[in-house]
Amino acid sequence: MAHDHAEIDLRELTETDAEAAWRLGSLAFGYHDRPMPTEFADQPGRVTWGAFDHSGRLLAKAVDRDQGQWFGGKIVPTSGVAGVAVAAEARRTGLSRAVLTRLLAGARDRGAAISTLFPTTPFPYRRLGWEEVGALTSYSLPTASLATVRDSGLTLRPATVADVPGIYSAYDRVARTGTGLMNRYGPLFDTTPEELIQDFDGLTVAVGPSGSIDGYASWERGSGYDERGRITAYDVIAATAEATSALLAMFGGWSSVAPTTVLRLAYPDPLWFFLASPLAKVEKRQPWMLRVVDAARAVEARGWPEFVSGSVDLELIDAECPWNAGRYRLVLDGGQARLEPGGTGAVRVGPRALGVWYAGAAAPDALRRAGLLSGGDARTDAFLQAATAGPAPTLLDYF
Repeated sequence: MAHDHAEIDLRELTETDAEAAWRLGSLAFGYHDRPMPTEFADQPGRVTWGAFDHSGRLLAKAVDRDQGQWFGGKIVPTSGVAGVAVAAEARRTGLSRAVLTRLLAGARDRGAAISTLFPTTPFPYRRLGWEEVGALTSYSLPTASLATVRDSGLTLRPATVADVPGIYSAYDRVARTGTGLMNRYGPLFDTTPEELIQDFDGLTVAVGPSGSIDGYASWERGSGYDERGRITAYDVIAATAEATSALLAMFGGWSSVAPTTVLRLAYPDPLWFFLASPLAKVEKRQPWMLRVVDAARAVEARGWPEFVSGSVDLELIDAECPWNAGRYRLVLDGGQARLEPGGTGAVRVGPRALGVWYAGAAAPDALRRAGLLSGGDARTDAFLQAATAGPAPTLLDYF
C-alpha cells in the first residue's frame, strides 16, 4: 500500500506514544512475546522520531541516542541510531528514509557531529549516506591455549564498589587512544557501581604493586561443564603487560570445565600478542556504520595529528544533509583542523566516503576505486590519508 508522504506526520514521539512504539519495535525485532518494560517510556538520552498516518497510527520510527565516541583522542558528539522499524504494510514506501532524514536534522539541531549505527542490512543506510567503518567482534578460542600464558603473578580479585572509578579510568585510557570507542558516561550509561558489579558473573581487577587498578575483565560463565562449557569475556582491558598476562592466565584456569573462551576484542589489541591467533575464530561480527551529520562540527570536534599541517580543497556532496554540501578547504595546523568555505573543490566527496575517511577506515584510493570519491591526485590522497591515520575503528559496546 503506497503512502502519500504529504499526509504523513513526522514528529518526535511523546510518552503517550510509548505503547505504539514498543509494539512496532517488538514486532520488527521479534520480542513481541515480552511485556513492555515499565521504564520504556522514560529513557533519558534518547529521542524517538516517528511517522504517523492521518489516523494517528505509528508507521515507522527511529531512535536518536545522545552518545559520544572517541576519535583522535577527543570525544565527538554522536547520534547513535537504534530501533529503526517500519510497519509490515508500510515497507518499501520510503518511510524509513523520511524518518531517518528527519532524525539527522534533529540530531544536528541538538549538537551531534556524526551518526553511527549497527545495521541489520547495510543497503538502506548506504542510500542515506552511512557506510561501514568497523565491527564489534567476538573471537572464540580453546581455553587450554590461554593456560599457556605465563602468569605475571599480579594480584587479581573481585571488583568492589571502590574499584569502579579505576575500572572506568582503565577503559578511558584505551578508548582515548582508539578510534570510535564509546564514551561510557552520560544518561545512556547511568549505571551505579553496585549495578555494574552485578551485571556480570565476574568483574575481576588486576591490582598493581602500588595498589592501582592496572586492568580488569568483565565476564560470564556459561552453563555446563562438558565440551559445551564456555567463558565469555566482554572487556579485557589492561594498562600493562603484567595485567594482561594475569587476566588471560585466569581465564586459562577454566580449561577443565569451560573448554571455549570467547573474547570481545578490538583488532589490533595488545591481547593478540599473547594469543595463538591461528586458533582464534570469529564467533560473532557485528559491523557498524558511520555518517557525518555536520561536517564543520565534526572536523572541529575530532582530534588530529599534531605533526600534519597543510590543506586540501573539497567539494562535499550531500543530498540528505544539504547543510554539508558545498566547496570547502580542509586546513590542518598543529593538531587543529577546520573547514573553511571556498576553494576549488578539487576532491569530490560523497557522504559515504566522507564518513569512511573521517574514521580512517579506508585509503582515499580505495574510495576512488569504489566510486565514492573523485578528483585529486597522489598528493591530496597522501594528505587525506595522513590526516585520519590511526588505529582501526572499533567498538566494544552494542547499541
